Amino acid sequence: MQTELTAEEKSKDAFFERLAELSQEMVARHGKDFSMGALVLAARWIAENRAGPLKTN
Repeated sequence: MQTELTAEEKSKDAFFERLAELSQEMVARHGKDFSMGALVLAARWIAENRAGPLKTN
């Protein structure tokens, strides 16, 4: 039995898709080491509340 995803689950899935695309682009341009380092650094900034204010377009 398959159930409908909640709005929150759909939103999280969309973010994972965007992260996957960004990760693939970074690897293609700068390699795995840079990409992993950048993502780990971003996670650290989030954990330390240093990610900065949200930018709106």
